[in-house]
Amino acid sequence: MENDVKSFLADLLQKLKSIDYVKTEDIPNIGLYMDQVTTFMDEQLNACKRYENDKILTKTMINNYAKNDLLPPPEKKKYSKEHLLTLIFIYYFKNILSISDIQTILNPLTDHYFGSKDGFNMEDIYNEVFHLEKTESEKILKNLGKKYNLAHETFQDFPEEDRQFLQTFSFICLLSYDIFIKKMILESVIDDLHPSDATRGGHKESDSHSE
Repeated sequence: MENDVKSFLADLLQKLKSIDYVKTEDIPNIGLYMDQVTTFMDEQLNACKRYENDKILTKTMINNYAKNDLLPPPEKKKYSKEHLLTLIFIYYFKNILSISDIQTILNPLTDHYFGSKDGFNMEDIYNEVFHLEKTESEKILKNLGKKYNLAHETFQDFPEEDRQFLQTFSFICLLSYDIFIKKMILESVIDDLHPSDATRGGHKESDSHSE
């Protein structure tokens, strides 16, 4: 069992390394046209794809983000470094939050820091958040190891030919419960930002994320 956990954690560590966040120094300091933006994002976040043919961002997605006031309009059809940073935030949020929730947390940032020439800007916000990534990844790795170990202690009395699948099912349930609880907490925190909106009824608007 101990070897199984070590092997699982080693494989997971390699996966986490492959999905390392986009460094600000890797983002061009010049404006990019739409096609260049989608190509850049696809290359930088390629490791996040589940399937090879998945698209990280499409023109339709980006246009929808602009229509929903998630992304400031480009300047002369060119997207700045801050546009790309904002798109990275949206990419990570869009799989777990509704458009209205993303607006609640991103609009104050873009309103105050996007294009700011004095003091802090979007790059400072991005760096402040993502520099915690290494420490957080190590904590996540340890927590997943505990869940993996716990799941593989279940169903010991079941038929051996069924045990592996059932233990994997246990692991999936543990992860799902963890995500469910954290999502509820996340939505509660967002609602606290605008208490008057808490009864508005969330709408996922999932169609806006794909073509």
